[in-house]
Amino acid sequence: MTEAAPRTAPPPRREPTLVTAVGGWPSAFGLAIVALAVFCAIFAPLLAQADPQAQNLLARNRPPGAAAWLGTDHLGRDVFSRLVHGARVSLAVGFAGLLVALVLGAGLAGLAVAAGRWPRRAFTAFVDLLRALPGVLLALVLVVALGSGTVPVILATGISFLPMFAVVTASTYEREARAGYVRSALVLGAGRLRILFVHVLPNVLGALVTLSAIILPRVITLESVLSFFGLGVSPDTPSWGRMIADASRFAERAPHALAAPTLALVLTTLAMALLGDGLRRRFDPLRRSLAR
Repeated sequence: MTEAAPRTAPPPRREPTLVTAVGGWPSAFGLAIVALAVFCAIFAPLLAQADPQAQNLLARNRPPGAAAWLGTDHLGRDVFSRLVHGARVSLAVGFAGLLVALVLGAGLAGLAVAAGRWPRRAFTAFVDLLRALPGVLLALVLVVALGSGTVPVILATGISFLPMFAVVTASTYEREARAGYVRSALVLGAGRLRILFVHVLPNVLGALVTLSAIILPRVITLESVLSFFGLGVSPDTPSWGRMIADASRFAERAPHALAAPTLALVLTTLAMALLGDGLRRRFDPLRRSLAR
């Protein structure tokens, strides 16, 4: 009798880590930078003891030193204090604008597609009209019409990115509407709204989450552009775009005041882009089906 071949033990199962959960090392680096920016925004009063609005005309455009870590601007205000407080404003406006775009775009698209042919056509025409305009131009028009301030900027940025969420939601709904489980629900007497919220919405959430991670840095950049043009938040409120606009006039005498908010904006938006790309690859249904 021949001896049975010894069984080989299956390879040990690798436990998921934070790096694999977010889609790789670039996404993990992006997550770390975003977490640092959020930490600075939340604990800005503790990190920066100096008043971001306090002016000292005798200490204008001073380089970084012990008294001011990142120096002072053209009005003698502490750049580090304004930077961390500006993170609070820029991130808050960015997340709020993203929430407006997500709720209005996904919600209205889902309701319009579920309502029938004519509401869907009317909403599609409205979305196509918004998509025909560049996002910056549309935001500028809306801010001019609504007025400057935090709330108008949030609404303007949200409406500017509304079409992206609307297109993804409508296309996903139409794809899922042809699935067998939706037809079975219709045969059993389920209404369109019930199918939308119970059956279709869970399948749309993954695409909306990844799209949100991709759109968020663009929302923050758009808010900075509006603030740079003087149409963003109020002038006495520190934000990265407002800091860049003020410091650009004194770039030769105080380059540190321009470099600090510019680097913060570039690093944060790049980190969010890396994180969004990793989440997209991590939760892409086609990629997961091919990996099986």
